[in-house]
Amino acid sequence: QVQLVESGGGLVQAGGSLRLSCAASGRTFRSYIMGWFRQAPGKEREFVAAISWSGASTDYADSVKGRFTISRDNAKNTVFLQMNSLKVEDTAVYYCAADLGVVVRTTPYEYDYWGQGTQVTVSS
Repeated sequence: QVQLVESGGGLVQAGGSLRLSCAASGRTFRSYIMGWFRQAPGKEREFVAAISWSGASTDYADSVKGRFTISRDNAKNTVFLQMNSLKVEDTAVYYCAADLGVVVRTTPYEYDYWGQGTQVTVSS
């Protein structure tokens, strides 16, 4: 069992930056693939980024490539999402998720545990 708690969301102007954190409970954090997803009002939850247990493999949605960076610190049971050059269309609730799978995956239903989400609002 893993419990996930996101933090770091807020209001930022377009072009600005935010760093999201996701703190995980449980001794097996290093066994999980970790992902970030987001959901805007009226839209489906969509993949943002994911990272393998070792950090050696990452994947990003095309819409955030070159602007967002996912990383993890297994010693601190934490995964991060550094978001730069934010756009109005990045506005959403951002969710952290954990997957017991072997390879990095991008579909929400494949993830086993979810956090409650943190709101990111980008103003023009």
